[in-house]
Formats: sequence, structure tokens, C-alpha cells
Amino acid sequence: MIGNDIILALSVRSVRLHFLRSVLAALGIVIGVVAIASIGMMGTNMTLSVTEELSDMANKLTVTPYTGGGGVTMGGPGIRIAAGGSSDDDDFIAEDQFRDIERIVAKYGTAYTVRSESDRIEVGSETGRATIYGLDPDIIRELLVVEEGEYPKSTTSVVIGPTLAERLDLKVGSKIDIGDPDEGPTTTVRVVGVLEERGMSMDLSTDMAIIGTDKLFTGIYGGEGEYDQVNVVVNDINNADAVKTAIEDELNRKEDTVTVQDSSRMMESITSSLSTMTTFVMAIAAISLLVAAVSIFNVMMMSVNERVREIGILRSIGTQRTEILRMFIYEAGILGLVGAIIGAVASLIIGYIVVLGMVGTAEYFFAPASIVYVPMAMAVGAAICIVTGVYPAWRASNLDPIEALRAE
Repeated sequence: MIGNDIILALSVRSVRLHFLRSVLAALGIVIGVVAIASIGMMGTNMTLSVTEELSDMANKLTVTPYTGGGGVTMGGPGIRIAAGGSSDDDDFIAEDQFRDIERIVAKYGTAYTVRSESDRIEVGSETGRATIYGLDPDIIRELLVVEEGEYPKSTTSVVIGPTLAERLDLKVGSKIDIGDPDEGPTTTVRVVGVLEERGMSMDLSTDMAIIGTDKLFTGIYGGEGEYDQVNVVVNDINNADAVKTAIEDELNRKEDTVTVQDSSRMMESITSSLSTMTTFVMAIAAISLLVAAVSIFNVMMMSVNERVREIGILRSIGTQRTEILRMFIYEAGILGLVGAIIGAVASLIIGYIVVLGMVGTAEYFFAPASIVYVPMAMAVGAAICIVTGVYPAWRASNLDPIEALRAE
């Protein structure tokens, strides 16, 4: 009976004797491990990055007038498209409705009103369109951060978003004419501040907007006591569902008058979509491991066919079938282990480059949810090698010793 150390030595010897063939077989495992780990880490980093960006608005609810027919308000304030119903420019949230919302929200967070309109603007010889917001002066100071200048203090001063400032070359002190002169009088306002970039947001999209006080807005468009939407900021995200339900129960008691949108649901939907996409792409990448499995199977079958006489000699000196089986399983395991280790090292290097290039940041690269794909891919790669080597090993262990000795 041959000791296990000798069986392992024979397996290592076989790999070394057919080094190039073994390297090519292990290369398939390396590619498979790199593909699965890199794509998994990229998807996780993308999900974590998006979640971080959206987390600031996940505790916000948006209350808008009900559009009818199960419609969904899309496009943000001032640009509403009713899906499944008709849009009505006269739809608004009344002052008494806002007071009800404010009363409900009082113990959970803060509610504030938003007036908005998309209108033509003119700066010198340049014309364009922008969203005009009307907010309470205290809310402007609380929610928005001025990067340059100051907050508006009068009905003729405004702050603007950075994208709008860049496109129209606006600075502090610039004047903007709001309105179409062909349709009526225009209103001239002075820029007193440029806001910090805010990016995507469910409540206020200010990067391409002009923000002034409520009095400025109603002075231009009227609508005293009428609001386009009410935004709710809850202190604890766990209370978002309770607040949403309470508002709907109170304001939609007799008939549907408002629609409440929960930002956290959008975040869950986005992260779920990213996870599904990542899983799908990883499944495609796993095909490379199937190709590697075929390669390992071929190498092991060739090894069995080339060593028939050696197997016969080993069996004739007392080697058990289980030991022959283990010898070939060890050989497949060596190929899988070496390929998995090299693949893991390559995954860390290539994965970092892929994440940095595709996501734009490697901040979450070494996060547990990201780095776990490396050992996972290693385990899958090594397991595939061992499973693929089972049949060739079984075939070798069941060769007839006498027939094996007669082989050329």
C-alpha cells in the first residue's frame, strides 16, 4: 500500500512532466476566476456607490396633486407628465391640505411647500428655459448650500444652479429676464448666489434652476395659497412608510386628491436592478469556467490514457483503487488550486482597474460585500476542477491491472 504523501508526489510529478499542458488547462480557471470576481466586484461597487448617492434622499417623500387614472407624476416639479391619466395645469395642493400634512409630519420630521414653473429666460442675447422655484426663505437656507455669493433677501434676488450658471455664463450680479416678452411682461431678477452642485434628487432639481422666494414666484405667476408639491423630510427613514400611510389616509379619505412618492422605494428599485444586471453578467462570465472545465476534463483523460501502463504497475504492487482515484483527483485539484490562486491575485489587480474605470471610484473596493467575490470565485474554480476530474479518476481506478500491463 502506497502512502498518501507518495500519491500526492506522483500527482505533482505528472503535472510537472506535462507542464505546458497543465499551464494551459489552469489558464482557463484563471480567466474564469478573474471574470467572475471582477464583474462581481464591479457590480457591488456600483451598487454601493449609487446607494451612497441616493441615501441622502431616501428619507424624503414627495406629495403631489393626484393626476387621475392611476397616473404617476414624472419629470420632477414643473414638468409633470401624467401616465394613464390627463395632466391638468390647475391641479395644486391647497393651503389647508398643506396644514394637514404639516400636522401629520410634525412628530416625524419637516414638511415644506414647493412652487415651480418651467419658463423662458433671457440673459443678454442668450435665451433658454429653466425651472423657476418659489420657496420659503428659511427653507432655502436650510436645504441649499451657496457656493458663491449669498442667499436671496428680496423679491428681486435669486440663487441659481451651477449647471445653469455655466451654460449661460452667469455670475453673482448677473441679471436674468424671466418670461416671454411676446406673451406678456417679463420680470428681471439679479443673481446673488450660485449653489453647490446637488445632482439627482427627488425633491428639488436645482442644478439647472432659478430659486427665489415665495413672494417672487407668486408675483410672477400668482397662485397664492396653491402649491405644486409638498416635500417631506423624515428624521428616521424607518418612519417613511408610516408617514406615507398617514398622509394618504387623511387626504385621500373621501377621494384621491394627492399622490405620495417614497424615495426609498426608488432606491430599492435601482439597487435591485443593478444586482440583477450584475448577476446576469456574472452568469455569462461563468461560461468561461465551463470552457475551462472541458479543458481540464480533456487533460485528465489524456493523462489517464498516457499512464495506463503506469497504473497497471501501481495496481500490481498493491496500490488500492481508492489510492489511484485520489492520485488523479489530487492532480485535478492541483490544477484548480494553482489556477484559483493566480486568478485571485489577478482579480485584485484587474478588478481594481475595472472598478476604477467603470464606477469612477474604488472607495468600496475592499468592502466585505465586494472583496468576498474573490474567495467565492476561487472556490467555484477549484470545485469545477475537482468535479471535472472525478470521471477520469474513476476510469483510471477501474482499469483492469492485467490489461493495463499489456498496454503499449
